[in-house]
Amino acid sequence: MTSTLPAGAAPRSDVRGEVTVPYETLLGETAACFVRLGVPEARARLAAEALCYGDLTGMDSHGVFNLGRLYRPLLESGGADPAAEPEVLRDLGACVLLDHRRALGLWAASEATDLAAERAARHGIGLVSVRGATHFGCAGVHARRAADRGMIGVVASNCGGQRIARPPLGAAALLGTNPLSVAAPAVGGRPFVLDMSTTVVPTGRLRTAARDGREAPEGWLTDDAGRPVRDASAYDRGEAWLGWLGGTPATGAFKGFGLGLAVELLAAVLPGAATGPAPAALEGDGRPGGSDDDIGFLVLAVAPDALRDGFAGDAREMFGTVLGCPPLPGQGPVRYPGHPEAERAEERRASGVPLPAPLHAELTALGLRLPAAATVPDPRLPVTATAPATGEESR
Repeated sequence: MTSTLPAGAAPRSDVRGEVTVPYETLLGETAACFVRLGVPEARARLAAEALCYGDLTGMDSHGVFNLGRLYRPLLESGGADPAAEPEVLRDLGACVLLDHRRALGLWAASEATDLAAERAARHGIGLVSVRGATHFGCAGVHARRAADRGMIGVVASNCGGQRIARPPLGAAALLGTNPLSVAAPAVGGRPFVLDMSTTVVPTGRLRTAARDGREAPEGWLTDDAGRPVRDASAYDRGEAWLGWLGGTPATGAFKGFGLGLAVELLAAVLPGAATGPAPAALEGDGRPGGSDDDIGFLVLAVAPDALRDGFAGDAREMFGTVLGCPPLPGQGPVRYPGHPEAERAEERRASGVPLPAPLHAELTALGLRLPAAATVPDPRLPVTATAPATGEESR
């Protein structure tokens, strides 16, 4: 679908202090920024597609919000090598072990998924295990590449040696947010895409809430005594802890924590990447720390047609049944994960991507040519969209 905004047109703004930019303009300028940072042109485009996917689908905590606060410093500091070439350490046909050698994860994870899908086309299944990786944005954008080929894609990643959340009943941070994504063909070009952190939210959601002046919903953060914390910026001040899926220990936090450990096992221990639960985690005061160097992740692609006929039709029937579920009185339609995001992406490809005015100004200062229209200030928005430069994962 082509945008109704010409590539050179001035973006629109609205009363909320947002600037609407044509998607192709945002994508092209983001890619150009990566090129200026030393990333080869084709891979810069792939990285930009992965990054802008967050803004296109409404997951703005993983979109261009992170260009200036995470990816530019990562490349300029050498934390990510813009010219890195992943190295094959072992190739068993259906299984491959890679060292990404600090390649920019935004493009390298997509290439790893493509490799897994190529092996699945030959063997029915393709598994790519990666160490030496860097932050790759939305896990779902990579898993979806397998779904777009008619396959099932699974992506799981740890946060390297970084420790963000502590175990239920524990007093020391051990794990990162450890995202997991599963994608598959579904209904009408809108694939199933489950894309989640194993903590209740990723840290990027906290930072965008803090940027916008919004409170953290109850259940996101607690203090040392386990009391709810509503100030979204309290996490970066070291005054609050991020919770797990499932809520409290009494309501199922061990499920989210167990998923986080499962991701750590599959994504990091398997390829030999850095892990959060290392002896160093038991030293010091137990607060979040460590480094997000040497991230590990796993990509799995399954080719259902290699196992049996009829998968696509059965998947359409299953997900179509979900769409057909009657909603509760007064509630919106029932949707499966990935469907609302696909709808939003279609709308934004046509009408443009809304960016908070301070973020638009920040991107312009980075050299992105996103011509500004007159904006109406929003008193809820702070002066700058830049979050603390902690170098922390935005997952």
